[in-house]
Amino acid sequence: MKNFITGIQQIGIGVTNASEAKHIYKELFGMNVLIFEDQAEASLMTKYTGSQVHKRHAILSMNLSGGGGFEIWQFTSRAPAKQNTPRFGDLGIFAAKIKCRNVNKAHAHFSSKSNVRVSELMEAPDDRYHFWLTDPYGNYFDLVEGDDWFKVNDAACGGVVGAVIGVSNLEQSIKFYKEVLGIDEVIYKGSAPAVDVPDTEQQGQQFKRALLKKQVSATGAFSKLLGMVQIELVEALDFQPQKIYYERYWGDCGFIHLCFDVTDMNALKLKSVQHGFPFTVDSNDSFCMGSSAGRFCYFEDPDGTLIELVETHKIPILKKLNWSLNLQTRKSEGPLPNWMINMIALNKIK
Repeated sequence: MKNFITGIQQIGIGVTNASEAKHIYKELFGMNVLIFEDQAEASLMTKYTGSQVHKRHAILSMNLSGGGGFEIWQFTSRAPAKQNTPRFGDLGIFAAKIKCRNVNKAHAHFSSKSNVRVSELMEAPDDRYHFWLTDPYGNYFDLVEGDDWFKVNDAACGGVVGAVIGVSNLEQSIKFYKEVLGIDEVIYKGSAPAVDVPDTEQQGQQFKRALLKKQVSATGAFSKLLGMVQIELVEALDFQPQKIYYERYWGDCGFIHLCFDVTDMNALKLKSVQHGFPFTVDSNDSFCMGSSAGRFCYFEDPDGTLIELVETHKIPILKKLNWSLNLQTRKSEGPLPNWMINMIALNKIK
């Protein structure tokens, strides 16, 4: 069966000050390439914003070493609600997975920074080493070993390779992520006590855990840049998990969605409906975000975690010359040439 997902485009992060956050994430994770910055109304997201149209400030930044980026998102028509500290196993996106070329070096690098909290290096269930990082806003990041890179350099880390997602039924969620999104390689699955979670009070609690992986796609304009995908699913066994976004809006502080790059939205929409997961938001025609454009849609995983899907139509190559790439006129389904993606890196966050 054809896979319409080419990689993780970005993970959405709700913040109280987007202009501040873009610089923090530039310095912390190397998210220094600006894809778009836009202020407008989120008119299509009222299902998740209390049936009201709210204004927002959105920024998409990326690390061109490889991996997905951050969509930094701030309400401007209301005060964003801050999140309580989520527990490992609560329902929703608990952490973003960030890939590193050398986990030991990355651990030493981040341990030297004063604005983050870093755990010890520890062994994950896939027998590799990783560590947890808590950013200045209280968001968790899982720093893991990466297997593929768009650029080889000395950066401390690359971009987003996946997410840790709390679920209520592990088998049901595995089926969703495998059959609907095509993340079909099971690296591990089993029950184990939590010995590697960032909250020491939870160590010893029992969980079911699974790590799913999707290899680098052979199709998609940005597949070489975005790379492979890792989704870790966690089901709590010792307590009743709560929804991380319970009584809060999409866009409030924390991880608001996980976004995948899509090659054929109509086909994926039909596939998701056939599996019982209809789209809840669909921009239908091309939707502009600053100097970028595309079709975006949302649907929910079995526990209501928001998955965004983006079929990119236009992306700026060199903003100073108003030079953009129209992907709708491309005849090839393969990745863009490296030199063209490297041109995107000229659009730096200053």
